[in-house]
Amino acid sequence: MLVHLSIRDLAVVRSLDVEFEQGLTVLTGETGAGKSILLTALGLALGDRADSGFIRPGAPRAEISLTFGLEDAPDALRWLEENELSEDGECLVRRVISQDGRSKAFINGRPVTLQALQELGSSLVEIHGQHAHVHLLKAAEQRRLLDEAAGNEALLIRAGNLYERWRRTRAELEKLAGSARDQAAREDLLRYQIDELEQHEISGLDYAALIEEHTLLANVGKILSTGQAQLELLYEDESRSVNAQLAQAIHALSDLNRLAPELEETTVLLNEAQVQVKEAALQLRRQLDRVEADPGRLEWLEQRLGDVHRLARKHQVRPEELPELLDSLRSELSGIAHGSERIEALQSDLRQILADYQKVADALSQRRKAAAGVLQSRISEVIRELGMPQGQFLVEVSVESGKEPTPFGLDQVEFLVSANPGVPPRPLAKVASGGELSRISLAIQVAATDSKTIPSLIFDEVDTGIGGRVAEIVGQKLRALGLGRQVFCVTHLPQVAAQGHCHLLVEKVNADGITQSGVRKLSREDRKREIARMLGGIRVTAQTLAHAEEMLDSHLQSELEV
Repeated sequence: MLVHLSIRDLAVVRSLDVEFEQGLTVLTGETGAGKSILLTALGLALGDRADSGFIRPGAPRAEISLTFGLEDAPDALRWLEENELSEDGECLVRRVISQDGRSKAFINGRPVTLQALQELGSSLVEIHGQHAHVHLLKAAEQRRLLDEAAGNEALLIRAGNLYERWRRTRAELEKLAGSARDQAAREDLLRYQIDELEQHEISGLDYAALIEEHTLLANVGKILSTGQAQLELLYEDESRSVNAQLAQAIHALSDLNRLAPELEETTVLLNEAQVQVKEAALQLRRQLDRVEADPGRLEWLEQRLGDVHRLARKHQVRPEELPELLDSLRSELSGIAHGSERIEALQSDLRQILADYQKVADALSQRRKAAAGVLQSRISEVIRELGMPQGQFLVEVSVESGKEPTPFGLDQVEFLVSANPGVPPRPLAKVASGGELSRISLAIQVAATDSKTIPSLIFDEVDTGIGGRVAEIVGQKLRALGLGRQVFCVTHLPQVAAQGHCHLLVEKVNADGITQSGVRKLSREDRKREIARMLGGIRVTAQTLAHAEEMLDSHLQSELEV
């Protein structure tokens, strides 16, 4: 579960450290107090896209750190071990955002990619946003929820892999079939191009070696004249060479060594320099002896390079890429020559892939239909508890005939609902009002998360549009979820806030003339005042305080009775 959150210089937060507990934690506060910044920080720390706009004005960077205990997160622990990032049953996640818009991510002190952060985060925290009911209207989201309830992850991976094989095989088959129609003309062109390249011995082309040899032969005169001049200067001029000058200096200083012993070290250095000069001169002479003009070879090289450059321009490649081009043309010609055989092989592969895919798609359908019955019963039960006593929820799974493969199988998944008796179930988007859709969405989230293994669930104002008795039931459902895991709920409803095992208040504070958001854990008395504020608005009366205390006591009494 999430144990600790630390924020530095993020938006309106200068510095914030919060410790978290097991159970249901409610977060309340005035509108605009900064409740969303906590969810923003969590999202950024777990891999959301970041930019410099998140950094508090005047700060060089923003930093978010999360500490997780892994006792209740086997999937996350397994991921850490597989990626060699595990450390003593705890996980520290850190994200740093710089002014240039770049960010760095760390898991247990080691740098990781954004993708790795997202993979780990998906097994640690699940966020249900306040607009979840909008996503619920999409067919893809309805299918995802059903697959999640059915535990179809492994089958979906197989379906996705087979779909990719089917897509690539069909694309290659279509390409070959199209190529076959123009096979004769293309084959003639390829043979001509290959013959031309082979006549110029492109297979054995070493362009870099040709350029190096041509440069040498084209500059033989300059190399010999300059080299000989430097050889004279270094060694061969008996009176004025560097070697002769050094010899004179060594002789003169040797006579002075008896008078000034401290000059002996200088004499030694000059002796070493003379040896180096002699070695350099000998090496230069040997190299010059190997250089000789060869007009015939130079002419051949120029002709060879001219042919290479002409072919490179013709085929629109760099000269050094011509051998690779020749191999590619040969491969294409071979493919055309064996095109009919390849087409037959691909057709056979395609039939086998489709047969394998059909088996996986059938297995997905069976599991979806089995899970649909369980899921619709569970959701219908929660809907009725949430103020729709006659509500009926159905999950319809159907197969489109003649449908091409998709990464998700062949099923069409649709959520249907009937809010009133005698009215047949219809698609969600066509029958549910805004308030009903919010309640149905919440019912689905509560029902779907009940069997999940993710240790921390976050509900961001998912109770919008409800109130009264329904709001109290929502609070009870969230509190029940919190008995077996860690649940966070951002709420404006006192009925929900009163159900929390822990209550955090987000408020704006003024420090050094700058408004910042802060978070503090409320005591029993502070909780009573905050819930009274939520009940009564600006003016808190003794009556609203008494009502708040009654609400706080009621859930404890209910649990004692249970």
